[in-house]
Amino acid sequence: MELTPRLLLTAYTQGMFPMAQEDGVYWYQPDPRTILPLDAFHISRSLQRVMKKRPYQIHVDTAFEAVMRYCAAPAPGREETWISEDLIMAYTRLHQLGLAHSVEAWRDGKLVGGLYGVALGGFFAGESMFSRETNASKIALVHLVQHLNMRRFQLLDVQFMTNHLQRFGAVEISDAEYQQKLHHALLVDTTF
Repeated sequence: MELTPRLLLTAYTQGMFPMAQEDGVYWYQPDPRTILPLDAFHISRSLQRVMKKRPYQIHVDTAFEAVMRYCAAPAPGREETWISEDLIMAYTRLHQLGLAHSVEAWRDGKLVGGLYGVALGGFFAGESMFSRETNASKIALVHLVQHLNMRRFQLLDVQFMTNHLQRFGAVEISDAEYQQKLHHALLVDTTF
């Protein structure tokens, strides 16, 4: 099955997302689902101190495919990835259509951290993030949340709970509650 933009968008509007395994792409709809409440996002004092020093230049949508490839690269403790070449091509097509976006942390002309996801209405599905330097992905996430709040987004889906996301205020909600929030967010008239 080809991962067309239409297929991906249909899946997202129903609360599903793809992940690649060795034998193909599978669709997931976790219950509970993890979200980052945009109105209760928490930035630790230590990260606030780091951000005041402006260690990175933050850019949006200047290196989308590179962000995906860094997210897909093996890392300590994660030798395999759920981001296949098919997914990279599919999301790059979404990016070309203006529906997938990256937030990037740069230092001295090098991409050192970032994240990517899909934006529909007032809904942003955060897909993956990477960091080659301390705090780079965290600072990219802070900038994403600030941007989403400024654009009146209503829902930031981060799929699964991690300790990293929990520190920012991520919470788990039931699929039923998620579906209500998703429906509401998709009706919001905004753009990324």
